[in-house]
Amino acid sequence: MKTYDIVTLTVNPALDKSSSFSHLMPEQKIRCEDPEYDAGGGGINVSKAIHRLGGESLCVFTSGGPIGKMLEGCLEKENIPMQIVAIQKWTRENFVALDTDTGSQYRFGFPGPPLTLAEQKQIVATVSQTKAKHLVLSGSLNENLSEDFYQKIIKKAKASGTKVILDTSGKALEKALELGVWLVKPNIGELAKLMGIEKLKITEVPETAKKLIAKGSAEIVVVSLGPKGAVLVTKDHTIKIPAPEVPKKSTVGAGDSMLGAMVWALSQNKPLQEVIQWGVACGSAATMNEGTQLFKLEDANKLFKALKEK
Repeated sequence: MKTYDIVTLTVNPALDKSSSFSHLMPEQKIRCEDPEYDAGGGGINVSKAIHRLGGESLCVFTSGGPIGKMLEGCLEKENIPMQIVAIQKWTRENFVALDTDTGSQYRFGFPGPPLTLAEQKQIVATVSQTKAKHLVLSGSLNENLSEDFYQKIIKKAKASGTKVILDTSGKALEKALELGVWLVKPNIGELAKLMGIEKLKITEVPETAKKLIAKGSAEIVVVSLGPKGAVLVTKDHTIKIPAPEVPKKSTVGAGDSMLGAMVWALSQNKPLQEVIQWGVACGSAATMNEGTQLFKLEDANKLFKALKEK
């Protein structure tokens, strides 16, 4: 097996279907435009973002049934290197619909299929065999998986010297951070919950993130602030980058675009200032596109240049 500096894992991927319609009304047949299909899920989107920036990563994900085959086909079209863990049940779908009358976007997410014990073991074994320098664990877990599933993978990865990047939520996030990771990307609400705080002000984010670092939960904490940008915090650095003003069409994939850009920049040994600038640039660029598309490289380059010149 070819070795990759970056490996992404998507335990619970989805085939993202997006469309648009005019005027939402209950109990009426809603006529939609022809759908667009994209391979979705945290790690998959991270790999797509890295690829668009000229980098390379191995995209490990589960796939089952005809929906899984469609998802694989989407990635093949983008020439994303893949390692598939076959599962018995069908891969899930998500649906995003835009009401062109109001500009409101509706996002429908479906639960992932249950994974057998053998399939769970195969995921852990597949990731362990990659021997990556950077391992990205991103996205939700299937409902039948234990809260410590990521923890099992982190334990093996750290033992082999792999740097783990984590982007998930809820109990899976809490359990994973008990072992500590290299980088974690919570939003401001998730950071507050991790530290047992009801609500955080933006001005309180750096100090709170440093407490998380002091606990040994992570070496780098990147807190996404939505339209306010993001803050990158280490033991010795705090770098806040405001989000540029752009015409927003969809927020789907913005967080994954941000993470993918940062992982790519870190793998290129870029300074932390540029790491977070690339993250904010690509995350913001993703919001400029409709449906489930990620960012366009041309938009990301322009926004990065503008952020760097500030």
